[in-house]
Formats: sequence, structure tokens, C-alpha cells
Amino acid sequence: MKIRRFYGKDMREALKQVKDELGGDAVIMSNKKHADGIEIVAAYDKEPDAQLLPNKAEPKSRVNQSRKTPTLSEIIGDTGPDSLKALLEKQSQSVSPSQIKDVKPVSETQPQVYSGSPVNTHQNSQQNNQQQDTLKEMRQELSSLRHILQFQVSGLIEQEKNRKHPLHGYLLQRLQQMGISDALAEEVVSYAPEAADERQSWLFLLKLLANRLQTKHDDILSQPGVVALMGSTGTGKTTTIAKLAAQAAHKFGVEQVAIITLDNYRIGAYEQIATYGKIIGCSVKQAQNSNELSDLLYQFRNKRLVLIDTAGFSQKDARLIKQLDTMKQNSCANIRNYLVMQANCQYCVMQQTVNEYRQISLQGCILTKLDECYSLGEVISVAIENKLQICYLADGQRVPEDLQSASTKFLITSAAKLYKKFGLIHTSPNHVNNAAVAV
Repeated sequence: MKIRRFYGKDMREALKQVKDELGGDAVIMSNKKHADGIEIVAAYDKEPDAQLLPNKAEPKSRVNQSRKTPTLSEIIGDTGPDSLKALLEKQSQSVSPSQIKDVKPVSETQPQVYSGSPVNTHQNSQQNNQQQDTLKEMRQELSSLRHILQFQVSGLIEQEKNRKHPLHGYLLQRLQQMGISDALAEEVVSYAPEAADERQSWLFLLKLLANRLQTKHDDILSQPGVVALMGSTGTGKTTTIAKLAAQAAHKFGVEQVAIITLDNYRIGAYEQIATYGKIIGCSVKQAQNSNELSDLLYQFRNKRLVLIDTAGFSQKDARLIKQLDTMKQNSCANIRNYLVMQANCQYCVMQQTVNEYRQISLQGCILTKLDECYSLGEVISVAIENKLQICYLADGQRVPEDLQSASTKFLITSAAKLYKKFGLIHTSPNHVNNAAVAV
């Protein structure tokens, strides 16, 4: 029994070499994968056929000088015997019996491959995990590069726009500094006249914003019915209801006004609104659920104006959905819902608040805390983009003085004044913390 080793780029090529050189009687002892291909160790009992021997036409001396077939010890560097029996006995000591049973005789037409070493599944699993981690890191790097490229390209596009239309770029920056959202600012600036100067273009944009902004003049007090004020925590719903009730009582009489509170969560909520009602002289009731609210609405059916003070919840609070469901169940009472928003909130917070309260029909909104604002562009953008009508403006804590009907001209003018006072660079004070360091 002789042993030979063959190399090929794949299994088919290596098996073809075995068959061509050793014939169909060869026995495949083992196979192994390398970086360059497949390695096969084959054994044979007899010399190759005559057609596989050197050409008879060649000189005898040249044939004798040809290298002898290497032994197993020469091929694999082993000092053990070259017989097939000894080799199989040596392999049986390193593999399980089940693997030895897998060795089958090789047919005359196609030799069968036998792997003498067990597959290390744990090592393969580690390699797969390493490959997945590598792919994940590559995806993250590609994503980061894409974001950087997008940022650079957008910056180049913006520079090109400013180069072609410097006035538009200047006006766009002013609107954004005033608090107007990027999308609305770009839309408005696109209508700016080309031939006008900076001041004329700025006044044109302010007028355009005023035309886009929708307001209602004294909507709640001018129409009789049931009005519910809704909004997040701390927006000033209770104080606004007290202002509306006081103005309605002064205009129509205290017997024509009633207040219902649904705030059963905040400590002292009912006591606060009851104190306002006692000062004004109107009726104040509390409802625990939708059934009690329906009963109170029926009881106050002859009142000219019934104001409902809802509980203040965050737009992320699940209890908000429960309160909205309560208002939906009483939709037969023709309740007009108004959203109360703080004018000094972030743009994204107001936008999310509007989205949550759109589950019920909103007749308009009331803006509070205008006296605490440094910018009005954010709330103007939310009102324009959501086509939300502004009904009242509250700019203080005094009841009922600090409440007025919404005016488009007043809002846009106030926004421009706040921008001029706080938004411009030359109006921002420069504070020197350490004079010695500054020198």
C-alpha cells in the first residue's frame, strides 16, 4: 500500500488528478481545505496502469532516474509504517467509531471523500460571530460616512444658493433666528421679490406670514354653548377659564355662566377653580366620569356659557387617552374643544401636543404666557403648519385683564420686536467674566 498527496483548486480537480494518476481503485484517506484549494491523501495497492507510466519511447536511463513514489512518511512527515492496516489503526485511535463507520469503499467510477477530523462547530460559531460583528461595524462606518457626505453636500448646495441669491439667504437666516421653522422659512422666502431691497423684502415676508396665520376674534364669548379647554400640564387652563368666566359674567351676568372641572388628579384643583367661581359669582361643579359630566351638562343646559376645565396631562401620559375618550362620549352635547398651549415651548413639543389632541375635533387654540416669551416664531410656525386658528392671547396672571382676542397683526409685530430685541447678534450682551483674562 502506497500513499500519495494531491492538490487542486477544488474537489473536482483534485479527484481528477487522483483518478488520472492512480486509477479507479485508489482509496481516499483524507481531504483538507487550504487557502489555495483542496488537499487529498490517497492510497493504492498496485502500480498505476501502463498508460500512466513514463513513455516507452524515452530512454531507459531517464526512466530509472525518475523519482520514486514517495512513502507516507515522506509525504506527511510521519515515522510510522506505510501499510494501510497500520494507518487505519492509527486513525481509529483519534476518531470516534461512528466516524470510522462512515468510511465506505470507493466505486470504480468516482472515489468517495472521507474526512478523518471532526468538525469543530464551536470554532465555526465563533468565526461566524466575528464575521457578523465585522459586518455590523462596517455598516455603521458606512452609515456615518453617508451622513457626513449628506451634510457636506447639503452645505455645498446651501452655499451655492446663497451665492446665486444672497438676499434670499440673508432673509432665510433672519426668519430662522426669529424662530420660524426651516420648512416654513424656505417656503416663505421663495416668494420674496428679486428686485426689492432688504427692508422691503423683510416687510413683505412678515405680511406673508400674517396672511398665512389664522385667527378668530372673540370666538368663545360671542357664541353660546359648552366650551372645553384642553392642554398639557402647566399651560394655564384653569387661569384662562377664570378669565373667560369673569369676562362672560361681566358681559352676560353671573347666572349665565357655569364651570365644570374634570381635574381629579391634581391636589387642590377643585378648590382653586371653586375659589375663582366664588369671586366671580358663578356655579362651579366637579365631574368624576363621563356620566356625571353628562348630568351636569343637562343641569346647566339653560346657561349661555358652560366652561369645562380638563385635567392637564403630558402628551406621553396614557391618562390623556382616557380623558379624550370621555370628551368623545359627550360629543352629543356639542362641546367645542380648544387647545391651550404655552407660547414659550419648544417647536417639537408644541407640534407633538397638537398631534396628540387631534384625536378630537379642535375648534382653535389659546396661547398663554406670551409675557414669558423670548421668541414667537415657533408657535406661529406650529399654528400655520397645522392650520390651527388662534382665538385668545394670555399675557399675564391678572384675572380677567390679561386676556385678549387674538390679532394677526399683534402676533407678527410682537414676533418681529422680540427678534429685534433678543435675536439679533448686535443686541446680545457680551459678558466678561474675568477682566484680567480678557486683557
